Amino acid sequence: MKVALGVTGGISAYRAAEIVRELQQRGVEVQVILTAHGQEFIRPLTFAALTGKKVITGMFGPDEQDAKQEPNVESAIEHIAVAQSIDLLVVAPATANCLGKLANGVADDFLTTLYLATKAPVVVAPAMNVNMWEHPATRENVERLRQRGVRIVEPDAGYLACGMTGPGRLASVEAIVDAALDALGIRPDLKSEVVLVTAGPTREAIDPVRYISNRSSGKMGYAVAEAAVRRGAHTILVSGPTALKPPDGVDLIPVVSGAEMRDAVLAHLQEATVVVKAAAVADYRPREQSARKIRSKTKEISIALEPTEDILAEIAKHQIAEQKAGRILVGFAAETPASPGAPGSEDLRSSAREKLDAKCLDLIVANDVTREDSGFDSDYNTVLILGRNGLERQLPRLRKIDVANEILNEVVTLRARLSSALMASNGRS
Repeated sequence: MKVALGVTGGISAYRAAEIVRELQQRGVEVQVILTAHGQEFIRPLTFAALTGKKVITGMFGPDEQDAKQEPNVESAIEHIAVAQSIDLLVVAPATANCLGKLANGVADDFLTTLYLATKAPVVVAPAMNVNMWEHPATRENVERLRQRGVRIVEPDAGYLACGMTGPGRLASVEAIVDAALDALGIRPDLKSEVVLVTAGPTREAIDPVRYISNRSSGKMGYAVAEAAVRRGAHTILVSGPTALKPPDGVDLIPVVSGAEMRDAVLAHLQEATVVVKAAAVADYRPREQSARKIRSKTKEISIALEPTEDILAEIAKHQIAEQKAGRILVGFAAETPASPGAPGSEDLRSSAREKLDAKCLDLIVANDVTREDSGFDSDYNTVLILGRNGLERQLPRLRKIDVANEILNEVVTLRARLSSALMASNGRS
C-alpha cells in the first residue's frame, strides 16, 4: 500500500514525522509532499531519513526558487505519476489556507495539484487557531470537502500554540493513522477468517490452440482477495488465467479449466470460513476435445457442448452435508438486464434474488455488464448487494477495491449476527 502524506505549514507539522513512522510500522509505504510553508516548520531531510525517499517539495524540481536551474520536465508531470500510483492521500496538518484551496479546486503547488489529479481516497486532518477553525469560511470549506467524500479527522480541543484554548489542535497521531488505515481497508476484522476467493475466467479447450472463455479480467476477484488480506484474513485465491499480479500475502492457486477450479475449491473448502465466488466460469465446454488442431480450411464445423461444473451448487451440497452453518457463501451475478445501464433495475434484482435462493447463498453481488463505465476490464464496478436476511444495497460506481471492502463489510456484519445467534442458542440450551 502506498500513501502520499501532504504536510502543510503549521506548528504541528513536526507530528507528521510520527504519522510516517506509524504508517510504516503497519507496512504502508509513504511518499511525503512538503509544501513551501511546511518547510518553514520542518525540513525535508527529516522525512527523507524516515522514508528513504526523495521528499517532493515543488512542481518543477528540488528547488523551484532557484532561477538558475532549468525546469525539470520529469518533475513537472510527477504529480500525475504519483496520483496514479497511490492508494490514499493524507493531508496532516491541513491549514485553513490548504482547506480553502482543496475545497475550491485551486491547484498552485504539488499537493493541491495532486489532490485534483488523484482518484484515490483522501483523508484530511485540519489544525489551526480556534477562531480560524470556527470561521464560517472554514466551516463551509470543510463541509464542501465532506460532501465530495473527503474524510475529515476533526481537530482536538485544548491549549493551542497561539495561547488560546478550544478546538483546532491537530488530532492525535493514532486517530489520523486509524482513519488512514480504515480508508485503505486495513483493519483486523477478518483475522479469524479463512477466505477462499475464486477469480478470473476459465478456458475450456476445443483443440490444442482454441478454447471457449469469457471477458472476465479477474479484477473484481483479485480486489476481494487483496481487501481480505488487508483485513487480516488467511486468503486463498483460486484464479483462472489473467494478466494480473496476485496481491501480496495470498495463497495463489492457478487453474485453467472449470474442472480444475472445482477441484481446487473443493480441496480447500473444508478450511474456508468464507467463500467468495467471483470467478466467471465458462458455462459450457466441448463434449469432445480434439487432440490435434482443427484445420481452418474447414469451412463449417459444429461443436457439441455440455455444461461445466456448477461449483456454487456443489459448495451448497457440501454445506448441507457438513452442516457447516457458520461458513458464509458469497456469489456474483453478471447480468444483462432489459433496461441496461439502470442501477438496481427490477430484472437484475429478480435474477440475482433467484440465484441467491437457488444456490443457498448468504450474499449475492449483481452487476449490469452492459454498462460502459464499469464492469468488464474496468477498475470500477456498480453493484447491487442482496442478502438472505432481506439486505438490499445499491452501491454507486466505485473502484473495485472499494466495492470489495463494502462486500466484506457485509460479511463482517453477517458474521457478528451469526455469532450472536449462536451465543443465544447456547444460552438457551
